[in-house]
Amino acid sequence: MSPGRSVDSVGVVGAGIVGLAVARRIAQQLPGVRVTVMDKEARVAVHQTGHNSGVVHAGLYYSPGSLKAILCRRGIAMLKEYCTERGLPYEECGKLVVAVDASELPALERIAERATANGVPHLRRLGPEGLRELEPHAVGIAALHSPTTAITDFVSVARAYADDVVAAGGRVELSFPVDAIRQLPDRVEVRSGERLLTFDRLVVCAGLQSDRVAALAGDSAEPAIVPFRGEYYSLRPGREFLVRGLIYPVPDPAYPFLGVHFTKRVGGSVDVGPNAVLALAREGYTPGTIRVRDVRDALAWPGFRRLARRHWRMGAREVAGSLSTRHYLRFARKYVPELTTDDVVRAPAGVRAQAVDRDGSLVDDFRISRLDNVLAVRNAPSPAATSSLAIAEHVVDRLRETMAG
Repeated sequence: MSPGRSVDSVGVVGAGIVGLAVARRIAQQLPGVRVTVMDKEARVAVHQTGHNSGVVHAGLYYSPGSLKAILCRRGIAMLKEYCTERGLPYEECGKLVVAVDASELPALERIAERATANGVPHLRRLGPEGLRELEPHAVGIAALHSPTTAITDFVSVARAYADDVVAAGGRVELSFPVDAIRQLPDRVEVRSGERLLTFDRLVVCAGLQSDRVAALAGDSAEPAIVPFRGEYYSLRPGREFLVRGLIYPVPDPAYPFLGVHFTKRVGGSVDVGPNAVLALAREGYTPGTIRVRDVRDALAWPGFRRLARRHWRMGAREVAGSLSTRHYLRFARKYVPELTTDDVVRAPAGVRAQAVDRDGSLVDDFRISRLDNVLAVRNAPSPAATSSLAIAEHVVDRLRETMAG
């Protein structure tokens, strides 16, 4: 694009919660710029947004100063205000991070220090008695309580964002699978079969397909997406009294996954999980779903092979939990000993778009790249839904930089 030429149109690939938040921000904050969201599905929020736990994270775990920490704290305040204004569900049910033995106490203290540094309010350190006051059926020798951790319905939030895009004059083009992107000096062409849309700028927020869509625009192969399926159980009706809010283990710092935990839902149900097993399809929400291309791409990525060699024991443990309810619940019963196999039923699974660098490192922080007139959100794992409005601010600020020349 020639210097000084104005930007009249921006395309956004991906109608998940992040893509819709970005489009909403563009439509509302960049006067005169037409925004169009494109997604291959027939409705919004089908994949990660539609398969997450609904937890609004307060910012306990993230490295102080990281994009995750900054945007999570900014995002939770924005999301709470938005849900209040729009009449969307938002319940501050609180979270307990529970240490079950003395070996976990140092890590629990590090989480408390990080959370304090990130500005998480009203934190409390609890002993066994304080823990049981909040969760009478839970056990542990110590816990960290975050009362402002909340739950919502992120699908409803995403739909509200889409309504805002349209109300501000934008478009949401569904059933538009992007199969080609061509960057020219003065425009970006996006093709879906015989359909062609042309924009001045393009933002990629494609979640599970983010590396592939970015590659269509000429971006690097790194980081690649390796999909991990998170399998859940739910407490049977009548057994929800076992958990009042959110009960989490002290996470292993070597992994981005938080381990099996208990999550209250806005409808009153309680989820148990997830584990984390390699998905044989990027959109494979059941164990029998296999897509050859997705398996081939994961196995061919050098980073995945290095990751597998490094962490095969953890992977084997997660697979064992996938195959056996009794084995799965061994981990859950550390926190709620009364739980039995009769108390749970299988629940819908989700798939996490885990970005992996070539050296086998799991990408932890949000990562956004730029190639000429295309911005690509290459990694936006949890707490991306919590942070969606703040991520949109950040991305649109980056977009303004490209518009300046």
